[in-house]
Amino acid sequence: MSKKYKILIVDDDKFLLDMYKKKFESNGAEVDVALGSEETLAKLRDGAKPDILILDVIMPKIDGIELLGIIRKEQLSPDSIVIMLTNESDTNRIKEAELLGISGYIVKAINIPTDVINKVWEIIKSSAK
Repeated sequence: MSKKYKILIVDDDKFLLDMYKKKFESNGAEVDVALGSEETLAKLRDGAKPDILILDVIMPKIDGIELLGIIRKEQLSPDSIVIMLTNESDTNRIKEAELLGISGYIVKAINIPTDVINKVWEIIKSSAK
């Protein structure tokens, strides 16, 4: 990747956030993390402009799909490539996310972290305008 992408990773699991942060940084990305939806909304409302937004779906209070709905409604990060990274594999939930304009959907349980990173880069390449 020649461009240094700014990535915001959202999950309610601190261990996963730290692990993915390190993995993406070792791949040349600039990474910020948010522990849950409220922290994400605070960062975006404060002016954070990630190139890539990676959202977990299953989170307490506001899940990732609801979070994306709020982000879209408030136009908080209109130019971000949005990728769902989750263990939610219900096809209806995936369709809901797709209707909100996601660029990709990766199921954590069937992908090792290295595969996740590779898939994210593939999605970015195919989404690049």
